[in-house]
Amino acid sequence: MDLPVEEWKSYILEKWALLPKSVQVTISKAETLSDIFLHSSSLLQPEDEMFLKRLSRGYLVGKDPNAPLFYREEGNKKFQEKDYTGATVLYSKGVSHSRPNTEDTSLCYANRSAALFHLGQYETCLEDIVRAQMHGYPERLQPKMMLRKAECLVLLGRLQEASQTISDLESSFAAKPTLAASQFQILQRTLCRLKMKIQKKENLTETVSAALTKAFEDMDLREENKQISSASASVSLCTDPFKGRYLIATKDILPGELLVKEDAFVSVLNPAEVLPLHLGLESKWDTRVTNGDLYCHRCLKRSLAPVPCDGCSYAKYCSQECMQQAWDLYHNIECSLGALLLTLGVFCHVALRSTLLARFEDAGEVTRKLCGDISNKDTRLPESKNLVQTLSYDLGGESEKNGKTVETPIPGCDINGKYENNYYAVCNLLPHTENHSAEYKFLCALSISALCRQLEAASPQALMTGLTSSKLKAAMAPVLCPESSIWGVAMLRHMLQLQCNAQAITAIQQTGSKENIITDSRQVRLATGIFPVVSLLNHSCSPNTSMSFVSTVATVRASQHIGKGQEILHCYGPHESRMGVAERQQKLRSQYFFDCTCPACQHGKHRTTAEPRWEAFCCCSCRALIQGDEVLSCGNASCTESVSRDHLVSRLQDLQQQVGIARKLLRNGKLERAIQQLLGCQHDAESFLSAEHSVVGEIEDDLAQAYAALGDWQKSAAHLQKSLRVVEVRHGPSSVEMGHELFKLAQIFFNGTHHHLKSSC
Repeated sequence: MDLPVEEWKSYILEKWALLPKSVQVTISKAETLSDIFLHSSSLLQPEDEMFLKRLSRGYLVGKDPNAPLFYREEGNKKFQEKDYTGATVLYSKGVSHSRPNTEDTSLCYANRSAALFHLGQYETCLEDIVRAQMHGYPERLQPKMMLRKAECLVLLGRLQEASQTISDLESSFAAKPTLAASQFQILQRTLCRLKMKIQKKENLTETVSAALTKAFEDMDLREENKQISSASASVSLCTDPFKGRYLIATKDILPGELLVKEDAFVSVLNPAEVLPLHLGLESKWDTRVTNGDLYCHRCLKRSLAPVPCDGCSYAKYCSQECMQQAWDLYHNIECSLGALLLTLGVFCHVALRSTLLARFEDAGEVTRKLCGDISNKDTRLPESKNLVQTLSYDLGGESEKNGKTVETPIPGCDINGKYENNYYAVCNLLPHTENHSAEYKFLCALSISALCRQLEAASPQALMTGLTSSKLKAAMAPVLCPESSIWGVAMLRHMLQLQCNAQAITAIQQTGSKENIITDSRQVRLATGIFPVVSLLNHSCSPNTSMSFVSTVATVRASQHIGKGQEILHCYGPHESRMGVAERQQKLRSQYFFDCTCPACQHGKHRTTAEPRWEAFCCCSCRALIQGDEVLSCGNASCTESVSRDHLVSRLQDLQQQVGIARKLLRNGKLERAIQQLLGCQHDAESFLSAEHSVVGEIEDDLAQAYAALGDWQKSAAHLQKSLRVVEVRHGPSSVEMGHELFKLAQIFFNGTHHHLKSSC
C-alpha cells in the first residue's frame, strides 16, 4: 500500500472538489514545494484530523495484555499438529504483545524455543531460552527448558557447554528435589541419553549451503569507483540535458559482472497484508502469517524468531542490535505513530524516515538544503557549483569525442565531485512536481501536514532527537530551522520523489506445499526503498542488467555483454517479455512521465499484430499457426481450415478447468489419477494450442511435479525441459521466471542423482 488508504484518499479528493476554484488554482500554480505545502496545510481542519484518527484506530499496533495468552494457545494447537513454523509465528505474535519482564513474555519465548528446536534452528532456540530466563521464566518449568538447552548444545557440537548445563541441572535437582518420581525418572533417562550423545558427538562443520550463502553476501565490488560510491570502477556518471544523469561503461563489461552493490539509504517494510479491523477480520487478533512476521523491520533479514519493539506490537527485528539501531535512528519517533503511518501508506512512511535519517548528517547543511526554495521545475545544482569531469562516449562505444573531457555539473555530487549514498543525493532525486496532478499534490501535502501535526503533538523537538549536542544546537538555530514546516516541505518532496524513484525490494519465496519434492517459488515485494546510486540507471524494456537483493542491499549485474561507452540500463517494471509495447508505454508514461524509445519499443511498433506465440492457436489439421480476428484461418497456404475465435476461447476455458481438476488431484496426493488427467489435457492442448502456449507450459510443469513425486526423475526432467522452452519464449532466457524453472530442473537432477547413488550403495 504505497498511498494512503482508500477512505482517506476519497475524503481528501472530495475536499479538493469542494474547494473554491481560486484556491485550487493557487495550489495548482504554486511555484515551489514550500508554497504547495503551506497553502495545502492551511486547509487541514480539526475534523479532517479526527477522521484520520478514526481510520487509524482500525490498526492494532499497541500491546494488548489479553493477546499473549490467545496467541500462545493458538501456537500450542499448531505445535500439536506439528506445524512448527506456524507455531513459531504465533508465539512471536504473543511476544510482540507482551510487556517486558512478565511471565507472558517468558512463556512465549520458551514455547517458541521448543518450536525452533523441532525446526532445527538450534542457535536461535538457545537465544530464546536466554530471553525466557531474562524475562522471568517460572522456576517450576526450568528443568524441561534446560534439557532443551543441553540438547541444542550437543547438536551444535558445543560439548563442554552441554556437559556444564547437564551438571548444573543435576546439582539443581539434588538441592531442590521438586519433581514427582515419574517425572524425575524421565528426566534421568533423558540426561543419560544426552551424556551418551556427548561421548559420541563430533564437532559440526559449517554446511555447504550456509557457506555459499555467506560467500554470496560477502561478495564485494572488484574495484570501488572513486566517483560513485557503491559502484564498480567499470562505470562512470554522466549527465545530459534531455536524459538527465545516467551511467555508462568505461570498459567492456562481461555478463555477470557486479556493477553496483548499494545498501538502501532508507527502506520501509511493505505492510500490504495488514488489514484494519473494519475490513472483516474475524478476530481483532490476526493469526495470518505476513511478511511483517517473517522479516526484520530494519534490515529485512528473514527471521523466525524476531525481537519485538518494547513499545508497540508492530515493529519486529532480527536481533536486539537491530532493534536498538532502529530505535536510535527513527523508531523512537515512529513507535507511537504506527497506526497513522499504516493509514497514510508506505510512501508517507518512507518520506518521514528519510527526513529522520537526515538528522544524523551535518544538521546545519541539511537544514540549509531544506530551507531553500525548490521550484516546480526541479532545477537544482550542487551548492559548490562544482563541475565534474566525465568522459563522454558515443552510444556505440567505439570512440571518445576526440579524446576530450566534457565538464558538466552533476546534481547530487559533493564539493569533490563524488556521488554518494547520502541525504544530499536523496534530496537531488527529482520529484517531478510539474507532472503530478494538483489533486495528487494536495493529497500528499495534507497527509504530510497531518503527520507533522502529530509529530508536533508528540514533541516540538521530536525531529531533533538523537543528535549530538553540537548538532542539536546548530539544528535548533532559528535562522536554519525556524519551524517544523521545513521538515514538512522535505517530506512532501520525498513523497513526490517516490513515484519515480521508489525501488521495490524483493525476495524469492517458496510457494505451494512444503511436502513437494520440487519447490516452486515466486518473487514478492518485501519493502520500498530509496537507492540513490541505483536511481541513476535509466530504463529499458530490454535491459542489459539484472537486479537482486540480499536484505536491504541491491546488487546490479550485467546480464549480457556491455561494450565500452554503452549505457547501463535497468528495467523499471514494464519488460518486453511481460507486456506489449502499448501497455508498456502507457505504464511508463503514467508512472514515470516519459515515452520509452528503447530498441524493444522501437522494434515493437513495427511488428505485425499477430498474437504472441504464448497466446496463439494452431490448426487442428496441420499444426500451423492460425490468425485472424473473429474467424481465424490457417497460415499454411495449402490448408483451408478456419475456426471461430469464440469456439477456440471456449475450448481453452474448458481445458483450463480440466487442468484445475488435475492440480486438485495432485494436491491431494492422488498422483496416478492426476497424471492421467494431465496427459489427457496435454493431448487436447496439442490439437489447438501452439507448442509455446503458456497453458501447454503449465501442463508440462504439473506433469514434472507429479512424476517427481512418484520418483520418476527421468520423466519429470523431460516434462520440465518442455516447460522451460515455453518459459524462455514467453519471458526470455535471462528472466526471473526462467531462473525459477532452471532451479526446479536442478532439484530434479539433484534428487535423481542422489536416489541413484543411494540405490547403488
